Amino acid sequence: MTKVLIYVEGQTEETFVRNLLRPYLLNLCNIYLMPILARTKRTKAGQTFKGGIVSYGKVRKDIINLLGDSSAALVTTMLDFYGLPNDFPGKESLPLGNPNDRVHHLEEAFAEDINNPRFLPFLVLHEFETFIFVQPQKLAEVLPEHRGNVHRLINNVRRLSPEEINEGENTHPSARIQNLFPNYQKRLHGPLIIQNIGLNMIRNQCPHFNNWLGKLEDLCSNEEGINS
Repeated sequence: MTKVLIYVEGQTEETFVRNLLRPYLLNLCNIYLMPILARTKRTKAGQTFKGGIVSYGKVRKDIINLLGDSSAALVTTMLDFYGLPNDFPGKESLPLGNPNDRVHHLEEAFAEDINNPRFLPFLVLHEFETFIFVQPQKLAEVLPEHRGNVHRLINNVRRLSPEEINEGENTHPSARIQNLFPNYQKRLHGPLIIQNIGLNMIRNQCPHFNNWLGKLEDLCSNEEGINS
């Protein structure tokens, strides 16, 4: 079995990895994804709050610690491009190009700063709710009280592919959903909707995500070599 640690931003992403990505890769070629939830702060009582990215310094420390696990073949991430802290590598020189140019710029700077061959950075364009826009009509299945707003949501992004929906304060994916589906709760509804959409549909419409998952699948050859 090949163990891969995946550093995730929140509990929604953790559920996505556990319920969708892990079973897929485990069944494909015995790759075991282990989600590690980002820790944000510690109270005086010693309690740790988890989820969310507060500063790059904390992220970097966590990633370096995870790379200390020599039993892990790879350490990767699943963090939102939207809302990254200002001290994130490459943020000060972010190009004005298309979303793919911008996210690749940050991922390359991230990889260069960590500087470890076992590290594979991945930033979601632009956040987890991007995947819902692969089939936004699925929102009506879990939030039928807002069924009438599905067509409005689709029309709002008609000319954009899911990963092109931008990071504006009022136009990033979750903001668009929250505006028309006010009862939407990320942790409750997000993973359920994504499960209903399915991994293949997401891969077909989200090339940046598909490229990252393909790199994880490349580990299959190593696993097959071990077991041959």
